[in-house]
Amino acid sequence: MSEADADGVTADYRETDTERVLTFERDGRTATVAQNLEGYAMLKVRTGPGGDELERYYGFDVALDHAAELLGVDVRDLPVPDDAADMGM
Repeated sequence: MSEADADGVTADYRETDTERVLTFERDGRTATVAQNLEGYAMLKVRTGPGGDELERYYGFDVALDHAAELLGVDVRDLPVPDDAADMGM
């Protein structure tokens, strides 16, 4: 598990038995980017760690853009912990 904070956005990265999960939180709103543990599948954007899947993307940058939109921030304002920097295909 690793965490990062910037400009009112908190990021939490963790690995479950099946997924790599990066969750952002801002003002009570959450957005999660998840990928299979092996790191080769499409990224899923969800409303939260166990939330509804909204969309799938190949690129980490596009998934982050969607997460930023859900939180109402610019994508440059999302802190990405080092452990999560290599997500995406």
